[in-house]
Amino acid sequence: MSRAAIRRWEYRTVRPPRDETKKEAQNPQDTLNEYGDDGWELVETIEYTGGGTKYLVFKRPAETADDTDEE
Repeated sequence: MSRAAIRRWEYRTVRPPRDETKKEAQNPQDTLNEYGDDGWELVETIEYTGGGTKYLVFKRPAETADDTDEE
């Protein structure tokens, strides 16, 4: 398989918004929609045992030099 045929991804992690106590996550719908508008797809959530901190993990296809040369 040629290097150009391999799909490349970029990832981003985001903490969901929290309420005033910083313990309960608020509905992340607005955040999800903002990232979706920019081409990001939610693929996973990460919880830390004992800490309760949760991350949202997004991915989208990475642009490469090959992508910009195609017409």
